[in-house]
Amino acid sequence: MKSDKLPFEREKKLLVKSKDTTNKDYGKPPEARSVEEHIRYGVINLDKPRGPTSHEVVAWLKKILEIKKAGHGGTLDPKVSGVLPVALEESTKIIQTLLVAGKEYVCTMKLHGDVSNKKLLRVFELFTGEIYQRPPVKSAVKRQLRKRKIYYLRLIERDNRYVLFKVGCEAGTYIRKLVNDIGEVLGVGAHMVELRRTKSGAFREEESVTLHDVLDAYVFWKENGIEKLIKKVILPVERGVEHLSKIYIRDSAVDAICHGADLAIPGIVKLHDDIKPKDVVAIMTLKGELVAIGEALMDSKTIMVEDKGIAVKTKRVIMKPGTYPRMWKKREEKVLAEQ
Repeated sequence: MKSDKLPFEREKKLLVKSKDTTNKDYGKPPEARSVEEHIRYGVINLDKPRGPTSHEVVAWLKKILEIKKAGHGGTLDPKVSGVLPVALEESTKIIQTLLVAGKEYVCTMKLHGDVSNKKLLRVFELFTGEIYQRPPVKSAVKRQLRKRKIYYLRLIERDNRYVLFKVGCEAGTYIRKLVNDIGEVLGVGAHMVELRRTKSGAFREEESVTLHDVLDAYVFWKENGIEKLIKKVILPVERGVEHLSKIYIRDSAVDAICHGADLAIPGIVKLHDDIKPKDVVAIMTLKGELVAIGEALMDSKTIMVEDKGIAVKTKRVIMKPGTYPRMWKKREEKVLAEQ
């Protein structure tokens, strides 16, 4: 049986470049944040209901949590339900990384004619891998032919012409168009009856929460001081970058990154083994805090063997300057010279 995993879910190895420790007096593990910090640097794995638009759901969340800023990581049409990652306040800086994360859907398709299971499964195999798609007429993007990857396509259940299947795909894949194309290749036609998103990046259906869950948790905290529920429905921002490869840095390098500096090799302690140039990576502290999002300039192997040079170009800073002390002043001329 082939694995039903999105690319980032496959096992990664953590490579140790050097040894270092972290000072407990600065920063804090994500789970140790106060509720206020938790909300400001939080993401919600929301189970969007059928009916409202993704924009309306985010507006309701802002009202419930009494916050000014929130954004979702990948639009779901009004008739589609399921996993809708929502980033709050400072966490909205990671939205772009959520938009490009792999997705999984469960779909009900109705065939317009009779087809054997053998033929259906054969066509599913044809649509696994790299496919070409032209966005449907009612779409927000230009209708140009483009490539998308289907990681897996599995038959779950079938009742005559109704087919329930699961698909893991690259971001930007149109499932309604996929269904129509499958119907054409089968020679009978088909249309989508119902669609639910079950994964979006690291967010999964079984861990999702409803709008009512969020409201109840917020009220319990505001009125009774109960923190357990609010910390359960709102996850740390770090959960929103689980699909990215990570680079862990020394305490002494953190504040420089917070001020927008690029990451030089001497600041790196450990990293994932699958990093390639141009990959989007998460820069982390040794306590597991997200510092910034960056673009890798080297692969993992090169970073491991080199002693100097810029490994990552910082693109989006998440952590506020001053969270860790400024330890780079004495070395700043040397570091900047390397940049």
